[in-house]
Amino acid sequence: MSDTLPKIVVFHLLFIAMLSMSSGIASAAVPETVPEAFAQSVLEETVPIESSGHLVLFSAVREVNNEIRSDSMARLRVTGEGRLYQISRDSNRRDAREHYLGLLRDRGARILFECSGIRCGRSNVWANQIFNQAVLYGRDATQDYLVAGQVADDGSRWLTSVYTVTRGNLREYVWVEHLQVAAGGSIPGLGTVNNRVFGPVVVPWKGGVTYRFDWQATDRRKVNDLARAEGAKVVLVGYSVLAADESFSDAMGRARKAAESLSEVLVKTGVSRQQQELLIVGPSVVVTDPGRQGDRVEVMVITR
Repeated sequence: MSDTLPKIVVFHLLFIAMLSMSSGIASAAVPETVPEAFAQSVLEETVPIESSGHLVLFSAVREVNNEIRSDSMARLRVTGEGRLYQISRDSNRRDAREHYLGLLRDRGARILFECSGIRCGRSNVWANQIFNQAVLYGRDATQDYLVAGQVADDGSRWLTSVYTVTRGNLREYVWVEHLQVAAGGSIPGLGTVNNRVFGPVVVPWKGGVTYRFDWQATDRRKVNDLARAEGAKVVLVGYSVLAADESFSDAMGRARKAAESLSEVLVKTGVSRQQQELLIVGPSVVVTDPGRQGDRVEVMVITR
């Protein structure tokens, strides 16, 4: 296999890369609706949010000289609300997080950033300086955060953030912000809507002879459902990280084998090979989005 990609393939890759920056198609769920509450939780407070400079983080937080720092953050003009829930003692915050993550994926929202534990930064900063909810101050090791974006059919843009934490007294809480972003604000990782393109669904992989894919069940169902449409094309873009001791050709080969393996998985679930197109970019395309890193296959469905 040549290390030089044909010009037509490079053009095709650039086209797919531009498509992949879209937020995904708007689903039947109405974006302006606040996600349904986790069943095993109790609503404690609802806070209206209307701000000309609401802080939203798209990477981990840190505090330097009493100032909030983050590699990717934005102050946006928004309207919406925040909701504070206490999780029932017979459940846990992991189940709550999966509940909201599933709802967002079903809506077609794109996960722009997520983190867990100490990788998110200090819980104290999230609680008191980001969300202004002191009750959210808990253990740094038992917290997680995600922010998702969606572009509606009318072009309006929505952000949903979910933060869960376990306090020192072992009580667990969820804070959900659901916000409409005013026109003109720049949202990292969220492009304009393209109703023909769903994705990318980022599927991290591990392995060499056999492969293990970290793929959410809701994403698998969504891809399979959309692939049933007449003329739908499923595009698998294979990425790999160039290791210090390997050649570019070897990294490309790893990406190809992983993409081919995931293609076989899709065939078994009903997506024919004729519907699929594999594009192998390996380490040759660098994406700055923190949610699209590492050895992975990015899956998109393009409808007619």
